[in-house]
Amino acid sequence: MRIEPLRQRLRDLGAKPGHEQAVLRRWAQALPRREGGPQRSGILPQALLAALPGIEAELQALARLASAHPGEDGSERLLLALADGETVEAVLLPRDGLCVSTQVGCAVGCVFCMTGLGGLTRQLGSAEIVAQVALARGRRAVKKVVFMGMGEPAHNLDNVLEAIELLGTAGGIGHKNLVFSTVGDPRAFERLLALGPGRVRPALALSLHATDPALRERLLPRAPRMAPAELVARSEAYARATGYPVQVQWTLLEGVNDTEAEVDGIARLLAGKYAVMNLIPYNAVADLPWQRPAWEHAAAMARSLHRRGVLTKLRRSAGQDVEGGCGQLRARAAGEGVRRIAIHPAPLDQP
Repeated sequence: MRIEPLRQRLRDLGAKPGHEQAVLRRWAQALPRREGGPQRSGILPQALLAALPGIEAELQALARLASAHPGEDGSERLLLALADGETVEAVLLPRDGLCVSTQVGCAVGCVFCMTGLGGLTRQLGSAEIVAQVALARGRRAVKKVVFMGMGEPAHNLDNVLEAIELLGTAGGIGHKNLVFSTVGDPRAFERLLALGPGRVRPALALSLHATDPALRERLLPRAPRMAPAELVARSEAYARATGYPVQVQWTLLEGVNDTEAEVDGIARLLAGKYAVMNLIPYNAVADLPWQRPAWEHAAAMARSLHRRGVLTKLRRSAGQDVEGGCGQLRARAAGEGVRRIAIHPAPLDQP
């Protein structure tokens, strides 16, 4: 389901702009229905009032909780069942954040990611994306939404931007607290820069993971073939246009992209740029060869980048104690191991 047909459906039932906004606000913010509120006082048109329970039931059915996996760090990984039986993951983060999915699966094929190894099944509709937020808000407060779960948002641009527009208006989330993540698809840069006055302009996160082009191609085999320097330049152009620094995402893989050569590459690319480097130790996946480096090594890497003029934050990957790396919950629920959904990636030193 998409949001624009939902809006039209409300209008066909007699909703004026204020009525439409009230219905969407209550859904997106998971607000309780109050006795004696506008639904019962006759403020809403009678046709809309009569249809509202059915519409709300449909919206609630877009994403239902299949299982919840709380972590010791205050995060909670959620496996959500969609109306057609497919599943996606969302993660409640410490400090009122939420990571949502934008696709069932992903076509980028990152070799260290369970979701990427499984391939793409289908796109999520914009209402299915918002439904993840509504469900999560029924569990705890959500003040920030990052589009970094299953899927590549740039491959589902219309639905993702429609969801962002609703969340930044009726959803009541500050625009800088809506974070659009991409591996660097040029269509994403073009569409984001084209968002005009009055539109919700999210912050941008760039999933970089390597500065060496050959290494990045091995790690992200189906990402667009843009040089890391061009990716950073295009990301920074949007960041300066919005006033929100670009968040560079870097999944730390032991012995792969935590080397001194990559530290040098990051410093060359990002020193003095309007950007924040987020170092994220890898959430290990059984049967895959990648490991996260020791915390002390990651901290030393962060300190080195700070000294060289790169604002760097060392993140703690949410849900490490519940094996909650992207796609793991979904694969376990489906009874799929890595060997069943994809072959092992070739070692990085092989052609």
